[in-house]
Amino acid sequence: SPKIEKEEMISQDAIAEPNFLDQTKQFFESAQKEVGDSLSPGTLSQIKACDTTIALNLSFKKDSGDIEVIPAFRSQHSHHVAPCKGGIRFADDVDMQEVQALAALMSFKTACVNVPFGGGKGGIRVNPKHLSQSEKERLMRMFTLELTKRGMLGPAVDVPAPDVATGPNEMAWMMDQYMQMKPNDVNGAGVCTGKPILLGGIEGRTEATGYGVFYVIRHYFGNPQFCKRYSLKPGLKGKTVILQGFGNVSLWAAKAFKEEGSLVVGVTKSNGSVYDPQGLDVEALEAHVKKQGSFGGFPVSKKGKVMGSSEDFNSVIFRECDILIPAARERSIHGGNANLIKAKVIGEGANGPTTFKAEQLLGQQKVAIIPDLLINAGGVIVSYYEWLKNLDHRIMGSITKGWEFKSKSKLVEALGKKKISKEVLRGPTEKEIVLSALEDQITTAATEVLAYSIKKNISLRDAALALSILRIGNTLKAAGKAGLNAKLQITTQLV
Repeated sequence: SPKIEKEEMISQDAIAEPNFLDQTKQFFESAQKEVGDSLSPGTLSQIKACDTTIALNLSFKKDSGDIEVIPAFRSQHSHHVAPCKGGIRFADDVDMQEVQALAALMSFKTACVNVPFGGGKGGIRVNPKHLSQSEKERLMRMFTLELTKRGMLGPAVDVPAPDVATGPNEMAWMMDQYMQMKPNDVNGAGVCTGKPILLGGIEGRTEATGYGVFYVIRHYFGNPQFCKRYSLKPGLKGKTVILQGFGNVSLWAAKAFKEEGSLVVGVTKSNGSVYDPQGLDVEALEAHVKKQGSFGGFPVSKKGKVMGSSEDFNSVIFRECDILIPAARERSIHGGNANLIKAKVIGEGANGPTTFKAEQLLGQQKVAIIPDLLINAGGVIVSYYEWLKNLDHRIMGSITKGWEFKSKSKLVEALGKKKISKEVLRGPTEKEIVLSALEDQITTAATEVLAYSIKKNISLRDAALALSILRIGNTLKAAGKAGLNAKLQITTQLV
C-alpha cells in the first residue's frame, strides 16, 4: 500500500530540539526573510498559522465488545485554495502538533509544485498492529462519519489520502462511508485519493512518491549548475544510494535508481538493516522481506553485513554514499547525528526528516539537501490527477486512445511505411500519461527551485519555501482573502 515505512529512530537528541510544529515554524521564518516586502507581515502571519484543527475522542467498540476512547485529529492549514489535501495516518504517537506541522508542510508542498490544493493532515492515535481488519474498518468509518457531520470532508472541502499504516483499503472505506452519507454527491468518489483502481483510483499512484524522488534527483544530477554548486559528477550511473526505510517510497525509488545504473548499497527498516558495497538486488530484497518480514538471512558479499534489531542497524545511514534517501519518519536526522552523515546529497523521501539544527550543520558541510516539499511531492501530484479523474468520470486517455491508433496508422500508411509495431501506434495508457505528467510537473518545479536558490544564494529548502509562501500570499491577495481567514481550533468529546 502507498505508505511510508514507520521507523522508531527519534533519539533523545532529536527530542531535545523543538517539536515538529515549532521546527516547521523555524524553517518558515528562515524562508520568509527571502520574501522581502512582497507580502505584508500580517499576510505572512496568516500563512504561517493553521486555519482549522479538530481533535476528536472516538468511543470505539472493539471486537471483544470493550469500549476504547481513541484520540483522532484533522488539521486544515490553509484555505487559500480548495479543497485541502493530505494523508491520514494510524500511529500510536500522533498528536495535534504533528498533524498541524504536516498540514503546513502540505500547503507549502502543493504550492511548490503548482498543485491547486490547500494543506491538510489527519491521524488516529492507535497502533494498527493491535487492530483486526474489521476494527480498522469500523474506526475509519467512524472517523469519516464525524468529519463529514462537521462539514470537514468532501471533494470540494478536504480530500484525505493514505499515509503511515493506511492504504487503499482505508480509502475505500472512507469513500463508501462518505457516499452513504452524501448519496446525491455525484463527485463523491473524489472525497479521497489513493483508492483501489476499481473504486476510482488511478494507475501510477502506488509508485508516484518514490518515482518523484528519483525524477528530481536524476534531473538535478543532469543539471550543470547543480553539479557545479555541490561539486558533483553528473549522471547517476555508478552512484551509490542508501535508503532509510523500506516502505513504498523507498522501494520504488530503489527500483528506479537500480534501473538507471546506480548502486543501492544500504537499506534500513524498523527491525534491521542490510549493507553491501557491491550493490543490493532490490527485487530479491523485496521478495525476501515479503517472505521473512526482515532482512535476516539475506545473502550479501563478504564486505556486506545484515544487522538485526539487537544491533546498531541505523548506523547504515552514516556510511559513505553519494545519495541518502531518508524515507522513514520525521526528525530522524538531527543535531545529534548530522555530523555523522557522509552523503553528498540528501533527498527527503519522508516528511520533515531533517531538523532545523541538522540542516544548519549539514549546510556547513556543503551537503545538498533536496527538501521534502519538493522531492516527495509525487504522491500529492498524482493524487491531484486521481481527483481530476474522479471529477471527470473517465479514465485518462480512454476517449482519444482509439483515435490516436487510427490517425497514426493512416499517417504511417501515407508515408509509405509498413513495419511499425502496434506498441508505437497505440495511444498512451493511463499509467503512461500519469507518470509522464508527474515527471514533467515535478522537474519543472525542481528547475524553478534551483533557479531561485542560485539567484538568492540560499539553500534549496529556503528557496522552495519562499516560492511557496509567495504563491500562497499572492493567491490570498488576488482573491481578496488576505486578513479575512478565521483561525479555528476545536476539541470535541464524542460519546
